[in-house]
Amino acid sequence: MQLKTPCLENGFQTAHSDLLLSSFAKVTGRRLLEGGGGEALYQAPFPVLSHNTDADPILTYGNLAAQKLWEMGWDQLTSMPSRLTAEPAHRGQRDAMFAEMRAKGFISNYAGVRISASGRRFEIRNAVIWPLLGPEGEKLGEAATFQDYVFL
Repeated sequence: MQLKTPCLENGFQTAHSDLLLSSFAKVTGRRLLEGGGGEALYQAPFPVLSHNTDADPILTYGNLAAQKLWEMGWDQLTSMPSRLTAEPAHRGQRDAMFAEMRAKGFISNYAGVRISASGRRFEIRNAVIWPLLGPEGEKLGEAATFQDYVFL
């Protein structure tokens, strides 16, 4: 199910934002943001993305920084399989990263090459990848954030 674009009228997707923030804190022991909720997350100066648990996961969230970096609006980004954020040659490395994250609980030092809608390539560095966990510990998706990237 695709969420509507975060905005004041829907509390900047409060439920999903809370899930992103609480899951990050639960698995890393740190806060993703100092203060703030959905609006602060959506407008954060660093990318935050998530995808669902489908066999071929679809992106469910991408804040404004992620939309800018991938050169896509909300509707395009959140209707795309998350594997398409990477070029075919880099998808095996991306899959291995998710396997490592699932084995360890989360990872905080991932680096990998990604590609925007216009074909602009960039390397993300020191990315944190974590599971989205519901109230009973059930897995509802996976998320990623990073502050360090360089265009190639």
